[in-house]
Amino acid sequence: MDLTFTSNSRRPACNSRFAKAGVSCFYESEVLNSSFVHLMKFSAENPGLRKAAKRSRSGKKTTLMTRTLIAMGIISTILNFFGCSEESKNDDGKLTPEMEEIIANSVEDFKNRPIYKDLTERIIDTTSDENLLQVVFDNLSEKQPNEYEKEYETVMSWNKSRQAIYMIWILEAEVNNGGYNQFYFNSNSQFYRHIPEALKLVGANKFADLTERANKTFESENEKITKHQDGTLEGFSKSYDENPLNYFDTEFYELYKTENLQQIQVDYIRKYKKEFID
Repeated sequence: MDLTFTSNSRRPACNSRFAKAGVSCFYESEVLNSSFVHLMKFSAENPGLRKAAKRSRSGKKTTLMTRTLIAMGIISTILNFFGCSEESKNDDGKLTPEMEEIIANSVEDFKNRPIYKDLTERIIDTTSDENLLQVVFDNLSEKQPNEYEKEYETVMSWNKSRQAIYMIWILEAEVNNGGYNQFYFNSNSQFYRHIPEALKLVGANKFADLTERANKTFESENEKITKHQDGTLEGFSKSYDENPLNYFDTEFYELYKTENLQQIQVDYIRKYKKEFID
């Protein structure tokens, strides 16, 4: 079964990302969310084994680029998640046909999801909570220009509500895939100073406090954090060794247990839906 999938919709920045190695997962109520960024919450036990593809900051048009949505991360996370449940495996340790079908159907549903260039009040009202974040993020991604260099300028031209949902999404995508170290390494780090305020705006105060502390550590210990990041996979992987950001990764994953970041954003969108209507 091929779980690698692509989409024509834009994704934040032009980076491809490899999965973390050595993950342990835990079940949450939103585990079957159609958004694969929110599909699994997992923590890294072996941050030194994580790898990320070399980032791209080119100005090439992105609308025709094949977007791999953290594909390797999705595959690794799904397999590790279902591997946590004995009910999902046969006696030989392989996934049961039922679990394979669930995964395949989830991927297919994601590939075939509707993407709205114009978001209306009716669309927001009739979209389920589990799909609302995906719908809003897809809509915001459709507003991005073809040239990557204009992404920051475009996002900062939006109202604060749209900025918040977009920035929180990319923070989660990066941290859940490769930790804060990957977030700061990749081009999405252009938003890092704004993200704590974005989190506060929607009411995710614990995540805001955590990210503020991670930002300060990144700035104060930047030389130590980046000294091995020479543009190679080996260098990036080595940068996780004794990285002071690793502590924040563990705290980030644990926070999902006490602060439902997805539902906080969904509630915010519904309360201030006029901020998202085109």
